[in-house]
Parts: sequence; structure tokens; C-alpha cells
Amino acid sequence: MRSARLITAARPAVVLVAHGSRDPRAAASTEALARAVRRARPEWLVRASYLDHAGPRPLEVLGSLGARRAVLVPLLLTEAFHGRVDLPAVLAGAAGLPVDVTLAGVLGPRSAGPGRTRMPRLLLEALVRRLPAGAPDAVVLAAAGTRDPVARGTVEHAAAVLGERLGVPSAVAYSSGVGPRAGEAVLALREAGARRVMVAGYFLAPGLLYDLAVASAVEAGAAGVAEPLGDAPELVGLIGERVAAAGVRMLAAA
Repeated sequence: MRSARLITAARPAVVLVAHGSRDPRAAASTEALARAVRRARPEWLVRASYLDHAGPRPLEVLGSLGARRAVLVPLLLTEAFHGRVDLPAVLAGAAGLPVDVTLAGVLGPRSAGPGRTRMPRLLLEALVRRLPAGAPDAVVLAAAGTRDPVARGTVEHAAAVLGERLGVPSAVAYSSGVGPRAGEAVLALREAGARRVMVAGYFLAPGLLYDLAVASAVEAGAAGVAEPLGDAPELVGLIGERVAAAGVRMLAAA
């Protein structure tokens, strides 16, 4: 049985849950983000975990925490399969552990029904921060891709909001699944009259799908392609917002 006194006294934990990749650059990027969160929130015990490929897995990390409160923060930009299936399974698997676990929301916009999708302000500003220097006259939001139509709808919403923020036409592209590739979206905007098309990366970390987007966009004549969001300070703030929204008291013990 969990001890409420021990859980309250222990330093609270934030477990970042990334998708995971065979590409070592992805884990390095996630660890950099974890370090940035530690610097910003020294009262938290911050750990990184991975759903696939790299380790450790979320349940391994949770099992090492002992009796304390913890929030799982998905490093995901959509609520596709990992958000809807894998993470609830992790939460269920943690039921027998002494740690008291709460699942936070994904970092990307969430659909609450037709016309009710909201783009997180900090995510939008992180996308703008990562854009190459120079003013674009059109922008493509390049994402990994998903078969989930609701998740694609949130990506399309993000692209539209980014275009509004920049005051230029926008389009969306995917490196896998249905929808245009980055190069196709760049060409479509150029054919519509844009001369300086920038590509924003809807990627938290580098990897194969990001590389495919870059190669496709460059071949089509993009004026620049953004780096992945990585450890942008806005993401650190957004993680803090997600922890707060999870409704957990995450203050340092007295």
C-alpha cells in the first residue's frame, strides 16, 4: 500500500515520454530537453523515457522512482496511436508501483470537437523561433504523418495558425502516410506565386522522417528549413503548463 506521507515528502518527478528512434540524434535531443527542464525546474526530479527503440521505457523509469508523485509528459505533438493507446497502457501498468502517476496531455493542439481545436501559444512561438532567418512569403508545416484523421486535423490547424501568425499563406506536409510531401507543398505555394517559401519542422527531434522532409523541401526550392524544436525554451515552458494542467501539486517538499 502506498504511504501518502512518503509520497508527499519525496521530491516530485516529471517523466518525459518520447517516441524513440533508431537515430541516436533523437535521444540526444530528448536528453537536451530534459536537461533544460531540470535547469528551469530544479524542484522536480526529471527523467527521460522512450516508447520505442531507445531505452529506458517509461515503466522502467517509474519503477525506479520509489514512493513519490510523478507526471508523465508525452513528448508528442498529436494524440495518435501512441497518445491514445500506448500511454494509457503505461498508466495501467504503473498501477502496482509505489509511485502515484498522473498522465499529462500531449504538447500539440488537441481536438475537442469541430471548430474547437486550440494551438498552444508556446508551441506556436517555438515554431517561429526555429524558422531560418529572413521573412518568408509562405510557410509549410512539415510533420511526420499519421493515419489518424483527427490527429491530422490538429496538424492542419497548427499550420493555419502558423500562417496567420506570420501573415503569409500556409500549407501542411507529411513525411509518411496520406497527404502531400514537403516538396509537393513547397512547389504548390511557389506555383501560386510565393518566392520565398520556408518550411517549419513539426518535429521534436531529428530522425529519418525529418530528414525526408528536409531533402524533399530543399529539392523543391524551399528558401530554408527549420531545425526540430528540440530544447527550445518555449517547450520547457509548455511542459510546465502541461504538468500544471495535470492537476498535481509539484512543489518541492519543505
